[in-house]
Amino acid sequence: MNRESAEAIAPEPHGVAQWRVMLRDEVALLAMPGAHHKALLKQAHALHQGRFIDADELSDLLELADAALAYAVESLLDLDADD
Repeated sequence: MNRESAEAIAPEPHGVAQWRVMLRDEVALLAMPGAHHKALLKQAHALHQGRFIDADELSDLLELADAALAYAVESLLDLDADD
């Protein structure tokens, strides 16, 4: 079995699954974008330090966290413009 096939069927570590749930929590993200982003970064680094994810996966999680923050800021600016 090649590595890509193994990765496709291997379950995600529990901590990564929790991180993804936190990433998708739009209510928390829009309520406090900066704090939510900081929590995502902190958890991603903890997963890496605990060796649950490698450096490439850490990079992916950090990019997703940054994208979530950008989405939140853009959404909040859109809400302000509508008022």
